[in-house]
Amino acid sequence: MLEISAKTNLLEQKSYKYSLQDVAEPNLQRDIYSYGTVPKVSFNHRRVPMNMPEEIWITDTSLRDGQQSVEPYTVDQIVNIYKLLNKLGGPYGIIRQTEFFIYSKKDREALEKCMELNLKFPQITSWIRASKEDFRLVRELGIKETGVLVSCSDYHIFKKMKMTRKQALDHYLSVVKDAFNEGIVPRCHLEDITRADFYGFVVPFVNELQALSREAGIPVKIRACDTMGYGVPYTEAAMPRSVAGIIYGLQHYSDVPSEHLEWHGHNDFYKSVANASTAWLYGACAVNCSLLGIGERTGNIPLEAMVFEYASLRGSMDGMDPTVITEIAEYFQKDMGYEIPPMTPFVGRSFNVTRAGIHADGLMKDEEIYTIFDTKKLLNRPATVEITKTSGLAGIAYWVNQNYHLSGDQLLAKNDPLILELKKWVDAEYEADRQTMISHKEMEEKIRMLAPGRFEED
Repeated sequence: MLEISAKTNLLEQKSYKYSLQDVAEPNLQRDIYSYGTVPKVSFNHRRVPMNMPEEIWITDTSLRDGQQSVEPYTVDQIVNIYKLLNKLGGPYGIIRQTEFFIYSKKDREALEKCMELNLKFPQITSWIRASKEDFRLVRELGIKETGVLVSCSDYHIFKKMKMTRKQALDHYLSVVKDAFNEGIVPRCHLEDITRADFYGFVVPFVNELQALSREAGIPVKIRACDTMGYGVPYTEAAMPRSVAGIIYGLQHYSDVPSEHLEWHGHNDFYKSVANASTAWLYGACAVNCSLLGIGERTGNIPLEAMVFEYASLRGSMDGMDPTVITEIAEYFQKDMGYEIPPMTPFVGRSFNVTRAGIHADGLMKDEEIYTIFDTKKLLNRPATVEITKTSGLAGIAYWVNQNYHLSGDQLLAKNDPLILELKKWVDAEYEADRQTMISHKEMEEKIRMLAPGRFEED
């Protein structure tokens, strides 16, 4: 049967309605996921149309998925993180939502303190176990939307839950009915979707969710969870690992509107950011992230990465303030004691630092040569150098000029006598088998000795 598509305004074949395949044995897709080998990426050379929504946004799971992988946050830390998310996301709510635990007294106290701030964004949501009592708790707290875990792969349905697909589907639908009965928008977290039987379980299940939603007059949101990081961004990859295919399938075969569709990924195979961008490009409005990528195992999609992905795809920050990313990194390190790996993009100590003399020479001539963008403007972090055995005259001169905020005629050239003397000292340190970099304190003390009073402030 042919019908005009409201999306493309073209005649299209009416989508086939998939039915639940209630198999007797789990389909563990051993041709792809053979536990003793690296998971395989298969291709079917089928392309789906790119379908960027009119609006895209970021949602946050720092206080839920992120928090459960580190030491529990204090109430004050949760409140401060929430404020920083608001400041980073800007007035238009590009960081649209964040989710909270609500089980402990501390969780509820933190949530209530955040609600008292009356910030429009990020909207406060929760995450709960699937029970009537939990839905009542959500309603009593005044929360309008909650995440609900609905695992969808046979690994989880058969092995963890000890159910059949039909039993799992019926259980999940009863849970969602409970949410609707309480007037709450359920956000269904389709756990382990990249190992699921997409057409045999996922699509039929989401179709049932959509039917319940229409009956209740309450939207249902779908979070596609790449729980193990198996998703791939390759255009012609086959299911169930194709991110584009998953997003397209949920829209085309289950009629999930973009604004109700969200991607949640992990970084086990270094693909979390690329996969999240793919989800945006192919029709999901939301990507779910965690500050600094903190999350289970290798972590979640780093929220700060998607801030820059957003700007690169949209051509604008749309009100976001990326300098807050540096505030967030400093807060996590100094106030919360979290150690950020030094080479982490945007937030690590060394992300825009060079130790190579040849790079420092380029920075002296024009920092754009070796700096990804104006990091001082966008992140309030100027490009810097650290002094090691490979820094050379250029690295030392750049360090001195930057450390003492020299400009114009004050700038020291590589042949300045002070720079030459410092180079001799640095070389002598490493000829004596030094292995560590030379600290700021050591450099400043040596400069005071070689040029007393030269850089003293008035």
